[in-house]
Amino acid sequence: MAQGELAPTQNPVSPPQQQKANSRPAVRPSPQQSTQAAPSDSPKPEPFDHATKTEMAAQCVTLETEIGKIVIEVLPETAPETVRNFLNLAATGAYDTTTFSRVVRGFVIQGGQLGTSQRWNEVLSQRARRTISDEPNFIRHERGIVSMARSERPNSATTSFFILVDRAPHLDGTFAAFGRVTSGMDVVDAINSAPVENERPLNPVRLTRATVAPCAQATR
Repeated sequence: MAQGELAPTQNPVSPPQQQKANSRPAVRPSPQQSTQAAPSDSPKPEPFDHATKTEMAAQCVTLETEIGKIVIEVLPETAPETVRNFLNLAATGAYDTTTFSRVVRGFVIQGGQLGTSQRWNEVLSQRARRTISDEPNFIRHERGIVSMARSERPNSATTSFFILVDRAPHLDGTFAAFGRVTSGMDVVDAINSAPVENERPLNPVRLTRATVAPCAQATR
């Protein structure tokens, strides 16, 4: 696998630690190639491609893990394309069976790396290579905030996200905060407190299923 998203670090001076991920630049067909090859390179339509900010704000994402549920409200007013990407990934099942593959005690848990999926296939491989634009904003990185992992290269975020368990002001205005945990911080804390080695969980918690539903339904 190629190098992909780089997770944030607790030290605002040192560069982020590189993580093995499944994203790599998409290969675009040259003009000489047959037009029959073009469809496989074009992103397939996804449920929230044309949703408005208001429509997206009404949705919540439930991450059903092996140890409990995490419910996330999204904040499209500050990071619309990041939210759209997250909702699409959850709604299409791309996150199903992936793991929380990075844990920094007292700081973050990180999930969304499609390469950890038990259903890894070419469709997920293509989806993992799709990047989104950076959307740093005024939301403070505090406990319960969900933000997008990315590399040091501009506009390189793909599918990985992280959830903070404490304040991290050095991330403000740099990473795209796009959501907030409304239920399930006990699950986040449990994942964050599990044994790790070099920020890799010894027994990664699996995200069995991600769903999107109106927030009133998701919090029941």
